[in-house]
Amino acid sequence: MNMQEAAERADALLNDTIAAIEPAVKWDHGISTDGGCEVSRRISVTTVIYPERVGSFLGVVERHWEKSGFTRRGTNKSEKTPATYFVTPDGFQIRLLFGYQRQAHFEVATPCVEKSDVQPPKAVPGGPAYDGNKPPLPGEQSDFWSAHTPISGSSATPS
Repeated sequence: MNMQEAAERADALLNDTIAAIEPAVKWDHGISTDGGCEVSRRISVTTVIYPERVGSFLGVVERHWEKSGFTRRGTNKSEKTPATYFVTPDGFQIRLLFGYQRQAHFEVATPCVEKSDVQPPKAVPGGPAYDGNKPPLPGEQSDFWSAHTPISGSSATPS
C-alpha cells in the first residue's frame, strides 16, 4: 500500500464513521498531513453538540467502531476534552476528540506505508465548505445534538 492508497482508506474510514451518526451532523475536512511514510486525515463536526449530548455522541461512534471490529486503545474522560481512541485490524489509528467549544474532531493516522504523492480528500463536505486553514467552529444547529437535555439511559441512541 502506498501513501495515496492509505489516504483513501483513511478517508473511507472517516466517511463510514460520519455516515453512521444518526441524526446526521454537518462536517468539513480538517487539515490533512503526510510525512515520511504516513498520512493523517481529519474532519471536524460543525454541528453544535451540547454538553448534555457529548456522551451520547461518543457512544454512537464507539459502538459503530466496535461493530466494525476496531479495538479500543484508550479514552480520555475529561469533561473539557473527552476523547476515544481505536485501532483498525489493519493498523489505522482512529480517534474522536472534543476540543474548543465542544467541537468534535475525527482523525485517522495511517500506518507507515510506501512513500508516494498524496491528493486531497475527494469527499464533498457534509455542510458548508470553508476557506482557510481550519474548519469553522460549530454553528450548525441540530434538533437532537444541540438539545440541552440529556438522553436517559446509558445505551440510549437517537431514533
